[in-house]
Amino acid sequence: MTLSSQLKALAQYLTGEFTNQEQAIAEPAWYVHLRLWHQPVAVFTEDSYTLFAEQANIVKLDQPYRQRLIRLQQRPDDVALQVQYYMPKNPTTLRGAGANPDILKMLTPEDFELLPGCLLDVTVNRLERDYHFKATLPSDRRCCFSYAGNTVQVSIGFEASPEEFLSYDKGIDSTTGKATWGAILGPYRFRKLNRNQG
Repeated sequence: MTLSSQLKALAQYLTGEFTNQEQAIAEPAWYVHLRLWHQPVAVFTEDSYTLFAEQANIVKLDQPYRQRLIRLQQRPDDVALQVQYYMPKNPTTLRGAGANPDILKMLTPEDFELLPGCLLDVTVNRLERDYHFKATLPSDRRCCFSYAGNTVQVSIGFEASPEEFLSYDKGIDSTTGKATWGAILGPYRFRKLNRNQG
């Protein structure tokens, strides 16, 4: 299967190491200073670009969390793009793989659990030379996963361009429907780090 140029661009924009340092300095009460990694993974290669995602508080880089798999693919109708999330069955074995992608070399699809409700629809805007992508969770879908014996509901979504990655992820109280953590006041604004930056 030939993967579209739009899909390839989305994968390129998302791949790398990111920081929200400027935002955390400007609004420290609302935004934790994070490091975010999106590393390519050689699974679902027949029809997708797939990334391993992980993040860490800048003061605890040795304690990364929120390990997940992000599968970028054409929708079955082949008209639009979609983003499917998966959860690792054993997250502790992958801890640190964002900064050390060698850990990811032996992964297979069986190492991950599909999160059926965590499926984003992607809209694409063509800019002069690039794209702007916006991935949103339709209102009729609920993104949930199990963690420490509890069911956790999250609202997920992002925007991606060559210079910036905006994360709208936040935790949802399933009783009240209100956000409890994450991008409560607006998106986390990440910029991609060059390899020679700290």
